[in-house]
Amino acid sequence: MSGKEIGDGVKRSYRPIIHGLGLCLALAACWLLLSGYFQILLLGLGVASVAFCLWIAMRMDLIDHEGVPIHITWAVLRYLPWLIREVVKANIDVAKRVIDPKLPISPCLFDAPVSQKTDLGQALYANSITLTPGTISVDLDPNVIRVHALHQGSADGVLEGEMDARVSAVEGQS
Repeated sequence: MSGKEIGDGVKRSYRPIIHGLGLCLALAACWLLLSGYFQILLLGLGVASVAFCLWIAMRMDLIDHEGVPIHITWAVLRYLPWLIREVVKANIDVAKRVIDPKLPISPCLFDAPVSQKTDLGQALYANSITLTPGTISVDLDPNVIRVHALHQGSADGVLEGEMDARVSAVEGQS
């Protein structure tokens, strides 16, 4: 086992075999789910394509702690139900604002603080904001995300920091 410094300067364990196997399993599962074929020839071609993609990833030195983030798998599985619930609530809010002209739409652009230290954590936070209807991440700087919101309520929801704290927990900081 060797150590590797990640974006926040902390040394974390890095096991290239485990990360390679994680990528291999993810690619194989995706290939199988998307193709749905179980014939010997097509399964053989699927194995060959997974091996080729794995070889390319190894040659490009992409198999590392952030390139294949298997260390956050369980945390992401705990985070996704909460995110889906927030997306549904925001969808309902946006639909109400579209249907009812009395509800205010007052677009605003604001900066939201970022507590994540790694690029992976910051990208997960920015993408979570964008996935939530009524908000979109416009720009990502090291300590701040510029966000466009459909109304002040959406902006307040981002600024209260619950999503930021949950993404930090996924990243492993809380």
